[in-house]
Amino acid sequence: MAANPFDLSGKVAFITGGNGGLGLGMGIGLAEAGASVVVASRDEAKTRDAVTQIEATGAKAMGVSCDVVDSDSIANAVAQAVEAFGGIDLLINNSGTSFRAQPEDIPEDEWDRVIDTNLKGPFLVSKAVYPEIKKRGGGKIINIGSMMSIFASEYASPYASSKGGIVQFTKACAIAWAKDKINVNSILPGWIHTDMTGAFLKMYPEREALISDRTPLARWGQPQELAGTAVFLCSAASDFVTGAAIAVDGGYSIK
Repeated sequence: MAANPFDLSGKVAFITGGNGGLGLGMGIGLAEAGASVVVASRDEAKTRDAVTQIEATGAKAMGVSCDVVDSDSIANAVAQAVEAFGGIDLLINNSGTSFRAQPEDIPEDEWDRVIDTNLKGPFLVSKAVYPEIKKRGGGKIINIGSMMSIFASEYASPYASSKGGIVQFTKACAIAWAKDKINVNSILPGWIHTDMTGAFLKMYPEREALISDRTPLARWGQPQELAGTAVFLCSAASDFVTGAAIAVDGGYSIK
C-alpha cells in the first residue's frame, strides 16, 4: 500500500451530477486528495461554476454534457473525458431525482422518470465507463444510494424503489468486476441539505426539526460531509472493500 493510502494523485474521477449538492461536495473532496475531476451533467452553466470551484483546489477539472438516460450522450461524455485526461479510474454515479406523492397518486411517467434516472442511469454509465477503468488495470465505482435504500416512505415509493435497487446493482457489479480489480460500493446519504431536500422542506417544513430530533447527531448533514467516505472508497485504503453500503446519515438509519 502507498505511503498515503488516501492519495488520489494521477487518478481521474468521472462524477455524474457533479455540478452541485452531494456530487460537487464529493468532487471537491476527491480533487483535494489529488484527483482530476470530470463533472458530467446537463446544466452547462452550473457545470462551469462547479469546474471553477474544483479548480480552486489546484486540481485539474473539466465539464462534459451528459444525460444519464441517453446512451449516446453518455458515450460522448466518456470519450471527451478520456481524450482530455487519458482515461478514467474512478466513477461516482450521483445523478438522481425524486417525485413525492402517495403511491396511488404517482403518474406512470413520473415513476419511469425516477427509475430511469436513479437506477437505469447508473447502469448505463457504469456500462460505458467499465471498459475504460478496466484498461487502467482496475479502479473504483461508487453508486449513491440513500437511507431509503434501507427503509421506505409512503410519499417516495419510486425513489425508495430505485435506491433499494442501487444497493443490489452495486453488489452484482462488485461480484462481476472483482476479476478486473474494480471495487464497487455504495454510499447511503441521510438527510443532507441540498436542492432536492430543499424542495422537500418546502412541502413539509415541519420535518426539518423532526428529522434533526430523530438523528443521533441532532442535525442535518452538509454535502461536503460525504467527501471523506468518497475519498476512502476511491483510494487504496479501501482495496479490500467491495459490495458494501455505507450510511452517511448522522445515525438516522440506526433508530
